[in-house]
Amino acid sequence: MAHVLIVEDEPAIAESLAFALRRDGFSAEIADCLAAAHEKLAGVDLVLLDLMLPDGSGFDLIHQTRRSGAHPAIIVLSSRDDEADRVAALETGADDYVTKPFSPREMVARVRAVLRRAQPGPSTPPPAGEASAGAMPVTVDEATRRATIEGKALDLTRVEFDLLACLVAEPGRVFTRAQLIDRVWGDGFAITDRTVDSHVKGLRKKVVEAGGDPNLVETVRGVGYRIAVGGSDAGAGHT
Repeated sequence: MAHVLIVEDEPAIAESLAFALRRDGFSAEIADCLAAAHEKLAGVDLVLLDLMLPDGSGFDLIHQTRRSGAHPAIIVLSSRDDEADRVAALETGADDYVTKPFSPREMVARVRAVLRRAQPGPSTPPPAGEASAGAMPVTVDEATRRATIEGKALDLTRVEFDLLACLVAEPGRVFTRAQLIDRVWGDGFAITDRTVDSHVKGLRKKVVEAGGDPNLVETVRGVGYRIAVGGSDAGAGHT
């Protein structure tokens, strides 16, 4: 039974989410502020996190959780649909971003999808993927969920890792955003192209911070993304 922590100061929203999750077989607990959330984080598999809390910002919890080495999945809940907020949350380490209002049923589906891609498959682990971009070797080991660039570990979110693993598996192949959504999130999960772009931006940022080439993940304009395997084509870039 997965344990979900709902960090939300609006009782009606928190209680409706907790009821829907428990009805669907999850263990759910509520924290109405950052201080209470910190006390309840131990053993949590996923956090539903409101950004606007009485004693601070949900961004603080994401930062502190990731710095501490804890890796529960995080779905941000927000009444703001600004692209800057969405990008900031995903780059900081959130796995998904949902704007209010939303239905409890939709949130249960999102929780299941995020937890599903966070769990290793029950069958034989897939082999490690490896690709090179110029002198920048990138390795992705899906069995241990570790990625490196020039031997230096990349500290990736779950979605960033899955995106990189998908691209690295077939270096040079252009994946459309729809194909990436299908492979990383799965069928029946409502993800927009903008969400994919935000996660790719976060992935690129971490590649650069680790000393990698910002052009490792190329944008093929009007199509999608690929792992670079040589000189960039005329239609490629990293915007």
